[in-house]
Amino acid sequence: MDNIGGRKRTHYCGEPRPEHIGQQVIAAGWVQRRRDLGALIFVDLRDRTGLLQLAFDEACPADVLEKARGLRSEYVVMAVGVLRERSAKNLELPTGEVELAVTELLLLGKSETPPFEIIENCPTSELTRLKYRYLDLRRPDLQRNILMRHKIAKITRDYFDENGFIEIETPMMIRSTPEGARDYLVPSRVHPGSFYALPQSPQMYKQLCMVAGFDRYFQLARCMRDEDLRADRQPEFTQIDLEMSFVELEDILTMVEGFIKRLDRELGLGVEFPIPRMTYRDVMERFGSDKPDIRYAMELFNASDLLAGCGFTVFESALQTGSVRGLTAKNAYDTLSRKEIDKLTELVKGIGAKGLAWARLALDGTIASSFGKFISEETMQSIIARAQAQPGDVVFLVADAKNSLTLSVLGALRQALARKLDLIPKGNLKFLWVTQFPFFDWDEDAQQFVAMHHPFTSPTDGSMAILESDKANVIAKAADLTLNGIEMSSGSIRITDPELQQRIFALLGLTEEEIKTKFGFLVDAFRYGPPPHGGMGLGLDRLVMQLLGCENLRDVTAFPKVQNASEPMTQCPSPVDAAQLKELGLKLV
Repeated sequence: MDNIGGRKRTHYCGEPRPEHIGQQVIAAGWVQRRRDLGALIFVDLRDRTGLLQLAFDEACPADVLEKARGLRSEYVVMAVGVLRERSAKNLELPTGEVELAVTELLLLGKSETPPFEIIENCPTSELTRLKYRYLDLRRPDLQRNILMRHKIAKITRDYFDENGFIEIETPMMIRSTPEGARDYLVPSRVHPGSFYALPQSPQMYKQLCMVAGFDRYFQLARCMRDEDLRADRQPEFTQIDLEMSFVELEDILTMVEGFIKRLDRELGLGVEFPIPRMTYRDVMERFGSDKPDIRYAMELFNASDLLAGCGFTVFESALQTGSVRGLTAKNAYDTLSRKEIDKLTELVKGIGAKGLAWARLALDGTIASSFGKFISEETMQSIIARAQAQPGDVVFLVADAKNSLTLSVLGALRQALARKLDLIPKGNLKFLWVTQFPFFDWDEDAQQFVAMHHPFTSPTDGSMAILESDKANVIAKAADLTLNGIEMSSGSIRITDPELQQRIFALLGLTEEEIKTKFGFLVDAFRYGPPPHGGMGLGLDRLVMQLLGCENLRDVTAFPKVQNASEPMTQCPSPVDAAQLKELGLKLV
């Protein structure tokens, strides 16, 4: 292989344009492909900016022409030559009007035949590509994703710096305070039997930054959660984390919306402002989700009043403590056959529903349904009217004694129908603020109320009088930002009054010992003049994924984990030897 010999790259492969014709250019990169026409050889040279055509012809030194003939896919080369106009232009390529007439070629690295072709939208299985992720990352589409992530991270730092925020790094090894997902634990060699935890978020540290007087904190924080993976979830992720002192919730929403405006301006996203707002109660009643996708309609309707005393046991038993609600799939009669409805029934049963009632409205006006024979014709017509259904539509009803289950099941059904009926427009970005969240959430397994966000969230002023007497109606000073049906951000005003914090801890069933063990240092810090403060965390990975229209976080993460939280490339997690375990005082059972 050749030595660079002091040669310096003058241009990236994607940079040369007609205005550079006649200039000497030195480019370096990987061989995408070689076309040998005998006396004329073309090589497409690739780097992270694009492709540049190299031309080797009769004017090229014989040894250079011979060297070009030996090039193979993914060889690393540096080419020296004069830029000239291409005789056969490719206007779909940014550099397609020019080519480099090579006079000197340096071979810098050879490559074995790659296990898959380095091309956009490579058809090779993802597992194979992840095993060779360093090759997968050479593909132009993945490189664009990673470069966009870099650009968004830079805009983030610039924006918050310009608004008076200070970037502060918080620890990666912290005390375990089990909340939400499981912690990843790190055994301590120096303190046998004790463990660090990897942070699920910097929540308490960023609040301590406010106590410390830094006033405005932000960080691109790495967070880890030991939870089951899905398309929009990885065990380790990056959060745009911020906290502000002397603010109300509105100030935080304004700051974050300003950040989205900055992204929109610099990236040309086409977001509509102001970002619409809905209360938690509204989104649950209308969409069955606290992170609704508002790019399409298909809103829920309540049929409870129409079915009271209808004589159908399934509906009437649900109405004793719950509700009967539904949604309408417009123009879905042909698509949603009985077989397809059976699949949807299995889907909702898997979520917890006892069944799925339906009515198919044929174009001739006839109605076939799963429940029509149990109710009167008048009641059926009132349901069709409430559903705003027309011939060609399909109406679905879900009944349950728990209103929350009815809503969540219909929310999941709405999403499934939108995918099946191809209702989701491509390229649209619909942000939504969801406000007025309940402070408490009922945990069915534990049979007690828990904090919907976290125990440091402040209740609204109007909820203080009902904290103990009516937990279900306590409202939090909290809000979420959603984008196309995915939660992007969650934030709140924090509790800084020690007496109120103790009330909340008591309502959550925490003992003094548990409070001291889990949150003692934060409670102690709040004895020393904490300023009123609040903050928010935005998922950077999810934001990039949505802005690029990707289907999975793996497409915007350089070295992601797969479904079982392993990494095929390095084959982690992996066993460790007995000596390491002994040093840590650990023994495998």
